[in-house]
Amino acid sequence: MTQAQIREKLKLLTDEKYKVFSAELIPNCTDMLGVRLPELRKIAKEIAKGAWKEYIDTSEYQYFEEKLLAGMVIGYVRADIDTIFEYTDKFLPHIDNWSVCDSFCTTLTIAEAYRPKVWQYILKQLESDSEFKIRFAVIMIQRYFIKKDRLVQIFDILSNIKHSGYYVKMGTSWAICECFCKFPEETINFLREYKTDEFTLKKSLQKILESQIPDTEQKVKIRKLKQTQCL
Repeated sequence: MTQAQIREKLKLLTDEKYKVFSAELIPNCTDMLGVRLPELRKIAKEIAKGAWKEYIDTSEYQYFEEKLLAGMVIGYVRADIDTIFEYTDKFLPHIDNWSVCDSFCTTLTIAEAYRPKVWQYILKQLESDSEFKIRFAVIMIQRYFIKKDRLVQIFDILSNIKHSGYYVKMGTSWAICECFCKFPEETINFLREYKTDEFTLKKSLQKILESQIPDTEQKVKIRKLKQTQCL
């Protein structure tokens, strides 16, 4: 399918009610058609089996869904990891909202098979000044790397993120919450020493409490942290 054919197909799949619902979750997204994610994934898998490089290389990203689609295509293709990095480098500058970012990360399951290389790639993105390159790195850590052997390094990374962007802070709080879900006591100890950003700390504690993971004793510790750390 050509770019024009794919765009017309997306327009035919527009769901106005879904568009209204989605627009409320993604502020300032004015280029949305309102195509549901399962439909986008079907199209992405079809593109990934064909001339996917041409599709990505010529994408104009006129619509929000075209960005979602491109990220999904990169995630679904069967290619070597260096090719995936090449096209991720091309795609990352086009990410301008949390939905495209997180959907892309969710689809990049190739990370499971190339952990050492993907980890180094993530560290490189953390050096960026771009809000969504950093969020990409944080969400990739959250989804694929919260393991016992990396926990100390992850805590060090999360405590040293200084970017002031809202979506970096929210992504960091989600990652901290995921750390708690898997390693509660270690994460509580980390949060006792976390001094980087009060907003991120508050959101992390809030998300942990809302997750329904903490037991009664842990809830007491979390609430005490909210009282003592968040003034």
